[in-house]
Amino acid sequence: MQTVRLGTTGLEISRVVLGMMSYGRPDAGTHEWSVDIDDARPFVRRAFDAGITTFDTANVYSAGTSEEITGTLLKELGPREEVQIFTKVFNRMRPGRNGAGLSRAAIMHEIDASLKRLDTDYVDLYQIHRFDPDTPVEETMEALHDVVKAGKARYIGASSMWTWQFATMQHTAELNRWTKFVSMQDQYNLLQREEEREMLPFVAATGVGVLPWSPLARGRLTRPWGAPSSGIRESTDEFGKTLYQEQETANQQIVAAVQAIAAERGASMAQIALAWVLAKPVVSAPIVGATKEHHIDDAVAAAAIELTAEEIGRLEAAYTPRLPEGF
Repeated sequence: MQTVRLGTTGLEISRVVLGMMSYGRPDAGTHEWSVDIDDARPFVRRAFDAGITTFDTANVYSAGTSEEITGTLLKELGPREEVQIFTKVFNRMRPGRNGAGLSRAAIMHEIDASLKRLDTDYVDLYQIHRFDPDTPVEETMEALHDVVKAGKARYIGASSMWTWQFATMQHTAELNRWTKFVSMQDQYNLLQREEEREMLPFVAATGVGVLPWSPLARGRLTRPWGAPSSGIRESTDEFGKTLYQEQETANQQIVAAVQAIAAERGASMAQIALAWVLAKPVVSAPIVGATKEHHIDDAVAAAAIELTAEEIGRLEAAYTPRLPEGF
């Protein structure tokens, strides 16, 4: 698998990122569908052997156990410098004051806790999981700058928020000569393209890389419309249940277009849907989850597919405006 630069930075990452949210103790946190370490190991090894060297997790995933599993399994793959580890901060990790959010107190505590769980001295990318309206932007950006200067993170990134919020944070860092975000991890797929209105043009103009989450729309783009999921996640993922509830007729037509092009090419629907995301110049690398072997294989195959302009047009034709979601 080819490597790409994250935005305009010098950091090389794999063209596809393995999302580690699928891995954690099922009895910890809110992801009862997560896969524990022994079952996760073959997927992480398969991804690495296929050329995926970049792994994305968060402190909140499975109450920290995703970071623990990530750290343990990546140490089994080889030297630390051969992989890129991304994690996040924002969500509540402990009761009481400063147990969540983006205050200086929270950030300084959580970066050390994440590094301990990951069993590493630094992360390659430290991301804010969401925008914190209760903390001054200056406080957050200076704390993140200090994390970088302390050598605990190589770069910083952000995740889903309104474009004006992201622009404000970037401008604050620029005014104070603090470290700026180099990436935006937002929801982007054939069923949710509202980021094309403001966020994606902004990050393209400012050299920020994009790491889409849910590029397969929680599996809705990987099977014919109405076909049941083969896993337990769809019935137990409470956050996932809030997504893709609008514009059912348009969504059905989009899924049908994915199905048709996949049949014409002799590819899986997942490969076509992911190839569409990869075809967007603003995208650095989508984040893909894997709990079945073919999930890794589909991701690798998608990176080699070049859709034609006619195929892209067919995939995009039925899309209708909808509300942004997921933050």
